[in-house]
Order: sequence, then C-alpha cells, then structure tokens
Amino acid sequence: MTDPGAEITEDLVHDLLREQHPDLAGLPIRAVAGGWGNQMWRLGDALAVRMPRTRAAPDLLRKECRWLPVLAPRLPLPVPEPVRTGEPSARFSKPWAVMTWVPGEPLDRTSLSRSDHAAGTLAAFLAALHVEAPEDGPTSEDRGGHPKECADGFDGFFRAVVPDDLADDVRAVWDDAVAAPEWEGPPLWVHGDLHPANVVVSEGTLSGVVDFGDMFSGDPAWDLAAAWVLLPAGAAPAFFEAYARADAGTIRRARGLAALKSLFLMLMGQNGDRGLPGGKPTWGPVGRAALHRVLRGGRP
Repeated sequence: MTDPGAEITEDLVHDLLREQHPDLAGLPIRAVAGGWGNQMWRLGDALAVRMPRTRAAPDLLRKECRWLPVLAPRLPLPVPEPVRTGEPSARFSKPWAVMTWVPGEPLDRTSLSRSDHAAGTLAAFLAALHVEAPEDGPTSEDRGGHPKECADGFDGFFRAVVPDDLADDVRAVWDDAVAAPEWEGPPLWVHGDLHPANVVVSEGTLSGVVDFGDMFSGDPAWDLAAAWVLLPAGAAPAFFEAYARADAGTIRRARGLAALKSLFLMLMGQNGDRGLPGGKPTWGPVGRAALHRVLRGGRP
C-alpha cells in the first residue's frame, strides 16, 4: 500500500542530499519512470536515489543495503550497489539510499534481439547467484515455497485474466508444477522477482539486474521461471543447458511459476489500462507474450 504522506519531489530529494550528503547535492537530479515500492531519481550519470513510497519498502531497501555488497562482487552482471544511506528525518520519515545506476533499458520497454547470448548471460548470472545462503540470510513470507503453497494467488490471477481458449492449457501447466517434487537442496540465494521491469537491456541482450528487495534464500525455481518470463521464444532449452543444474522437478516447478508470474504481469497490465492504482500498462503485453512462451515451449 502507498503511504499517502510520501510525496517525493525534486526539491525534497535535493534538500535531503544537501542535509545528509552535501558532496552529492550539486549533481543534477531527474525523475526516472517506473518503480513500485521506491520512487527513483537519477543522480548525475552514475548514481540513483531510491526513496521508499510504500509501507513495506523501507525494510526491503534495508535488506538490499545489507546484502547486495555481499552478492555483487561475484555476480557477472551489474546490479545496484549502495553508496550512501539516508536517515529518516523531519522532512522524510523513512530511510533512503543512494545506489549505483545500472545503465540500460528495462525489458518491459524494449526487447531482446540476441536470444542465444541473452540465454547464456542469464544462465551465468543465476548460476553465480544460486549458491547456498548463510543461516541468517533473508527469507520470504509470500514467495519461495512450493507452487502448491501459491494456489490461492494462482486461482485469483487465473480467474481475472486467462482467456477461455487457453484455460485448460494454463491449468495443466500449473497442475504439473503442483505435482512436482519439493526442492530438497539447501536454501540458495534467489533474486525472487525476475520479470521484465527488473532487468535491463543493452545492444539486444541482458546487461543488468535490478530491484533485489524481494531476495530470499530458498528454491531456485522461482528465478528459473525467467527462462520463459524474460527470454525470447525457443530460448529456454539453451538457458537450461547452460545453467546445467536444474533437475526435471525443478524445471516443472519453474514452468508453473512462470505461468503464475505471467498472469500477474497480465493483471498489472490490465489494471494499468484501466487507470487503477499500481497498474503497469507496459506489463500486459510482456505478460501475454511470456504466457504464450510457457504454453508453446514445453519442458527443455
């Protein structure tokens, strides 16, 4: 839910920088489109100011500032890294942060033209990320479990957006994921929210990953769903061959979760088309395309 008191203006951002990080206050500031939990402002050429605007966002931002410095050095793609933190104050009651800027165009606003390269790049990134998490690694209350734990959410999305002519096929993919075995390995680091608005593209291929607020330790199938949600049609087999660590059960769960994520994107796009709060008009087309890839692609 959006905090009604969280109006964020350029003047506010500039004042907070001047008060807490005056050496950065002279850099040009400009608003950046997109964002959900945080409103983002470009700061100069290399930095971004992230300002929480929902009730959950401060805790997610703290999590990013705690763990991204641990993860970033071994990841083969650029990710946001905290540079400065901002303390709550009378002007703005939440913590905020200055992060490195990850250049590129969000995938919900462009496309991947170098399919094989993108598949290998995504596989290398997730192979590097998916290592055993420490005992004090973050967990998630609403994602990370077996697909069967998400039945209510799936059913709600299904009723809201699935066309009648696709209903049986979508349900079959989901039922197969629900019937797949549980993840039996140790909890691994998982991004948790890989969808087209959270990756950036340069020169036709993936060039960065952003928004780690939902990261958790758990089942990697939640990220492996990106084989269908992010990559062009037909790229999933090359992705899983390059990743090389997903067994059949994990792929079944990942495909079902890809269906779930596709329906969510479609719903947010539908809400955006209707002008509803939180809606994202650019998400509908990418969600529909992802769902068709799930249905056509089968298992690698």
